[in-house]
Amino acid sequence: MTPRTPAPRSRRERPAKPALTYEGIVATAVRLMEAEGLQRVTMRRLAQELDTGPASLYVYVANTAELHAAILDELLGSVDLSPATGEGGGDWRDRLTQVLTAYTRVLLENSALAHSALVARPSGPHYLALVEAVLTLLHEGRVPGPQAAWGVDVLLQTATATAAEHSTRAHAVGSADEHNALVTALRGASPGTHPRIAALADDLVSGTPEQRLTWIFHSVINGTLTTERSAP
Repeated sequence: MTPRTPAPRSRRERPAKPALTYEGIVATAVRLMEAEGLQRVTMRRLAQELDTGPASLYVYVANTAELHAAILDELLGSVDLSPATGEGGGDWRDRLTQVLTAYTRVLLENSALAHSALVARPSGPHYLALVEAVLTLLHEGRVPGPQAAWGVDVLLQTATATAAEHSTRAHAVGSADEHNALVTALRGASPGTHPRIAALADDLVSGTPEQRLTWIFHSVINGTLTTERSAP
């Protein structure tokens, strides 16, 4: 007996695909990044994952850069902003440093995203909450509004660049050898030719990454407080 060819199923009989939503697209993009890496999160790959065409995604997200910015904003939801409300007490500078460190840590945990964050400009609710927290603490420290408005940009840029630099070094082949070679060169500098390096050789390589990051944030915060903006 010749086997019968199954009759084609009507599209009406197939289970309907979930409707696309912005939230669902971003959630899928985050899962894809965690599974395959940020470089694989393209509009085409995401459309494949969602069983749709790339053109359908452009209704919600303009391009890959905007998609990466949306992923960043989603992850910023895990940044602890409670220091901005005064929880735990302490000097406003220390609490602002806690917020900036938490932001840096999120980027360090997602190294590819740290590089994307150098150019990506998120504008979602989590990023706005982060900016509001930083401005709130600068206001508490009586930083004039115009200085705070520029300072928040510099502070977040500092955190982003620090995360991108550290993530690059962490994944670079031979980075430990290069660091050791630099330490040896600094400590072996001749007082005759490089007197300031020789005098500060140990200090140049001192401190833990956490201590140095805290100092960086405090120096930028203090600079924001004391550096007046020129009149337009």
